[in-house]
Amino acid sequence: MTAREVWTRYGNGVIGAGVAGALLVTGLSGQGAATGAGLLGYVLLVAGGLALVARGRAPVAVLAGTGVCAVGYQAAGFDIPAVAYLFAVYAAVRAGHRTLTVVVSVGMLAVLPLAALASGPLDTGEAFAQARGALEIAWLIAAGAAGEALRQAERRADEAERTREETARRRADEERLRIARELHDSLTHQISVVKVQAEVAVHVARRKGEEVPAALLAIQEAGREASRELRATLEALRDDDTAPPRGLDDLPELIARARELGLDAALTEEGPRGDVPAAVGRTVYRIVQEALTNVARHARGARSVGVRIEWRADGVAVRVEDDGRAQVPSGDDGFGLVGMRERVTALGGRLRAAPRADGGFAVEARLPVAPRERVS
Repeated sequence: MTAREVWTRYGNGVIGAGVAGALLVTGLSGQGAATGAGLLGYVLLVAGGLALVARGRAPVAVLAGTGVCAVGYQAAGFDIPAVAYLFAVYAAVRAGHRTLTVVVSVGMLAVLPLAALASGPLDTGEAFAQARGALEIAWLIAAGAAGEALRQAERRADEAERTREETARRRADEERLRIARELHDSLTHQISVVKVQAEVAVHVARRKGEEVPAALLAIQEAGREASRELRATLEALRDDDTAPPRGLDDLPELIARARELGLDAALTEEGPRGDVPAAVGRTVYRIVQEALTNVARHARGARSVGVRIEWRADGVAVRVEDDGRAQVPSGDDGFGLVGMRERVTALGGRLRAAPRADGGFAVEARLPVAPRERVS
């Protein structure tokens, strides 16, 4: 696990524990003892810091919670800066809750003097002066500004990433269409000539009552197969532009096609699907499509095939398995597995394709769905 991954997982906990410890030490150093503060004040000091553990998941709730704790321990007699609240302001503004943060902070500025008055025998002027020192208005503004600056930087980075992805996708589309045109203009004509010539030769030989050579029949069948494969390849190359993108809703159609080929195909989904990114949906479709195609072409004696999709909190697991005599694709036939692996890897997932221990072949893929949490 890298240092970045460790910080992503444990960073909020470290910050929360550190702030809680600092506030507690400050309170024990004499801030509360002079005013006779009770146990509640110390509890609020620690609670305000520990609330920061959840700032990445619930920034608004943490903002409110740290604010209440700051007012509470101020009323208990602790003249301690609201450090935890400053961290919460930063997190809330970074998450995009600017207006709400301003409203809550103005409320804090109004309530803190009252809390200072309730803490002991202070007149109004002293209470307002103490509240200003506790909150450190300048630091409050700085925390909000830092959160907003980082939010804008992340937004620009996201936009730049989307632009790069769109540019790469557009170039890939253009290259795919160029290849499709080249195949159509060159190979399609040549294969058609071979196919027609072979069929004419077979027809003429049969009309003359001659025995058709096995090599000629093989050429005829190879021409037909090559024509079908080329047509399917051209359709795949043009698929993203000439037809709506395929996704999860099109999986039943794939299962129906497999049944038309004589396979006992079944689709099983476990868990709530939720909001699935379009790229993940398209990749799941392509994995199932290629796996079913391989069953039809390579799994000798296959009678059944099962497609299982398991929706989890952090991603989706796809498994396609058959009961045939597994034959691992090689050479040109292996390009389908290569394409699947490239699609899965591009989304940060993993793919495994191998014969099963009890016979047949299995394709397994795991794709992440939920975005990674940002913690700082």
